[in-house]
Amino acid sequence: MSFEEFDVFVIGTGTAGKSVAKECVAEGLKVAIADNREFGGTCPNRGCDPKKVLVGLTEIIDRAEKMKGKGITKMPEISWNDLMQFKKTFTGAVPAVTEKDLESRGIKMYHQSPKFLDENTLSVEGKTVKAKKIVIATGNKPLELPIPGRNLPIISDDFLELEDLPESMIFIGAGYIGMEFAHIAARCGVNVTVMDAEARALYNFDEDMVRYLQQASEDIGIKFIFNAQATEIEKLQTNYRVKADQNGKQITVKAKLVVNAAGRIPSIDELDLEKGNVEFSKKGITVNEHLQSPSNKNVYACGDVAASEGLPLTPLASQEARIVAANILKKDRAKTVDFPPQPSVVFTIPNLASVGLNEKQAKEKGYDFHVSMKNVPEWFNSKRINDSYYAFKTIVDKKSGLVLGAHLVSSEASEMINMFVMAMCGELDCETLKGMIFSYPSWAGDIKSML
Repeated sequence: MSFEEFDVFVIGTGTAGKSVAKECVAEGLKVAIADNREFGGTCPNRGCDPKKVLVGLTEIIDRAEKMKGKGITKMPEISWNDLMQFKKTFTGAVPAVTEKDLESRGIKMYHQSPKFLDENTLSVEGKTVKAKKIVIATGNKPLELPIPGRNLPIISDDFLELEDLPESMIFIGAGYIGMEFAHIAARCGVNVTVMDAEARALYNFDEDMVRYLQQASEDIGIKFIFNAQATEIEKLQTNYRVKADQNGKQITVKAKLVVNAAGRIPSIDELDLEKGNVEFSKKGITVNEHLQSPSNKNVYACGDVAASEGLPLTPLASQEARIVAANILKKDRAKTVDFPPQPSVVFTIPNLASVGLNEKQAKEKGYDFHVSMKNVPEWFNSKRINDSYYAFKTIVDKKSGLVLGAHLVSSEASEMINMFVMAMCGELDCETLKGMIFSYPSWAGDIKSML
């Protein structure tokens, strides 16, 4: 039997996979890439980018609502259909453009998820291929709810394709996906309920900052049900009914549509990793400091699917792709992971943004630190747009004066957090930051008063 052989076979066409494939083919290697979905990956097709387009409209709605009677006399009218058509101008061409780019570089494309046959052999599209190096960059996918009726709710992909919004929705999951889409729906007039098994929303973010965001969410009509483990979803005549166990008591909630926002898991179940001798866990592909499989040295993983210390963020996927390519090509640059401070943002309104350590982590690492925390809606930048929520918490090492962590809630937190990232990466202490001249009045200028 004849085999097609490649130097590098990449599984996944998102940011990480594309980057590795392009750099390797540019160095003269024979490269193939495969995907079982539309080419381009999650972020531009069904994730960050289209979501942020929808958020753009809700920012206008929010700003207009807050300025009613202060210059705004009439609220803008919303056309969900027009918004979705606008969104398609960002997503519609992504798969074709991605394929055209890969083809122009001489990269062989497959439109199926490969399966391992052995450590260097894959089965894809009915063909058997061999590769010297295999790169897994398949990303994450929505977690299926392990309950009766699991097939009834939609997922975030489906939300981004809704032709019309229902009058009511239940989001199962109060993580960043559930919170972001709940905010979009609520500001577009939907009666929203968010249910979560945890005691609060956004469990991985600072509790004090999340409390402000929950209050802001309730202000726009979002209802929260916590400590509630969904146990069943039923289709009624005109509604869906979600049953849940809340502290030992069964509760029910009804709505026109249910959204599964319970989280995401590594997209690895179709790969037959055991046959490839590729170790994995619930967190994804097990990797060493080179992002290499310790059990199969010819396999690398990067992006969300890798069980590395990197957060599941597009910029981190790009960083990890550079490390993988450097190892395969033996490039004279960093070949081991050394992650810089990683900012994380929830694109609700207000934004919730975080970088660095929280108080518990700072204590565990033995730092002697100072915490500054305030809600400051009276500060000019917030007051001029009549915003009630502008809060911060900063954690500063007393010995060095360096910022250990920053946690923000504001309409511009997603941009402001980058100032803290630069301060932390540049090891700029508080006195240096306070001595800088920032433009005034600007949101970035406020960070000096947060230290």
